[in-house]
Amino acid sequence: MIDRLKQFFEKRPEAVGQKEGRDPKYDTRVAVCALFVEIGRIDEAFTREELDLVLSILKDTYGLSEAHADDLLAEATRELDESIDLWQFAKRINTNYSNSEKMEIVELMWRIVFVDGKMDDHEHYIMSKLKNLLRISHKDLIDAKLRVSRST
Repeated sequence: MIDRLKQFFEKRPEAVGQKEGRDPKYDTRVAVCALFVEIGRIDEAFTREELDLVLSILKDTYGLSEAHADDLLAEATRELDESIDLWQFAKRINTNYSNSEKMEIVELMWRIVFVDGKMDDHEHYIMSKLKNLLRISHKDLIDAKLRVSRST
């Protein structure tokens, strides 16, 4: 009986954080965008500069039009507001992205952190938390941070 229940839930889209009938690629993009939004607003001030950078990343990374980037941002914000933690977003990313793709995301998150030229305690905390959720090493997190901080 337990095995049948496990099989049932493993086959359901919600089991990997996907909405029924939606493209897994889209759901993963929503998850990535939700993390970008969380990074931007962790210090309770999602500045125009951070918002513009997130939209620019969405357009450049995924080749989205401005309207599609706005829609993705709105969906990610809605899902983030309805979530109780970041695990559901990290799980989608871990399921669908390789380690090198996750490192690209981490570098983009560092760009959002440093868009104002500094990192506060809240941003430091969330990046450490995401390191664990995304299953990347501390060394990789710091290497990405150094690459981004040197280029800004």
